[in-house]
Amino acid sequence: MRDDINPRVRIVVGETDFDPGAELTALQARAGGDVGAVATFIGLVRGGSPGEPVAALELEHYPGMTERSIETITGEAARRWPLSDVVIVHRVGRLAPGDRIVYVQVASGHRPAAFAACEFLMDYLKTEAVFWKRERRPSGDVWIESTADDAARRSRW
Repeated sequence: MRDDINPRVRIVVGETDFDPGAELTALQARAGGDVGAVATFIGLVRGGSPGEPVAALELEHYPGMTERSIETITGEAARRWPLSDVVIVHRVGRLAPGDRIVYVQVASGHRPAAFAACEFLMDYLKTEAVFWKRERRPSGDVWIESTADDAARRSRW
């Protein structure tokens, strides 16, 4: 575990879409020359299956509580890897299939830490961040919970 690094952290939870290019440009302006690697993940709303399409995904959260849960997750990542910058943008509200839902950007001096921390953050966001997700389907609404596979991915850390 690390306690000598305090990365810059930006967490945004809201309805507004994000621009991955603008996020990278802002990182480069903040970081200067101390970043050698940036790993990013962009999650999209899936459209379901042909037999059970998803019309929309609705995400709810408790403002403040959700951000604190994400801060806890980013703090754990910073203790494990030498990170200089972390950005997490998670959308809420009603989203259509194909819409961007989550953005994770991790900067470090070297790629192994950036890759590992980015994957760690996504695995923990899927299982520990405080969100409620509901798929709107023609056959009726379905509340979405973390799967056993999500838990297994998280437990490997």
